Amino acid sequence: MEMIQIVGLGLIATVLILVVREQKPIFAFVLAAFTGVYLFLFLIGKIDAVIKVLEDLANRSSIPSIYMSTILKIIGIAYIAEFGAQIVRDAGQESIASKIEFAGKILILVMAVPIISVIVESVMNLLPAGG
Repeated sequence: MEMIQIVGLGLIATVLILVVREQKPIFAFVLAAFTGVYLFLFLIGKIDAVIKVLEDLANRSSIPSIYMSTILKIIGIAYIAEFGAQIVRDAGQESIASKIEFAGKILILVMAVPIISVIVESVMNLLPAGG
């Protein structure tokens, strides 16, 4: 049912944007941006529910919370960067959209370093001491 609402809103917004774009391109962009933001806010509750389930799984499996929170932040950065880049693309600014995506990738890499370090350290501890 929610997907029908999302598609319906998307179709209505698309028709309005196509009608308005000829006369007032800036209003068409604003309408597209607000539609995207509304859909994002509409889905926040779903995202929150998924985060709670993942946190519960992490607690039950004794995964340190710092790793789970870092992974969730990485996922959040990916979604936000993609969302921002799409809005900027809608405005016709491909170059800026690419920069947003690049910044998101860099931030993801920075946040992943501690997790990568733990993985490498764990693998090194499994290997027999050379010599």
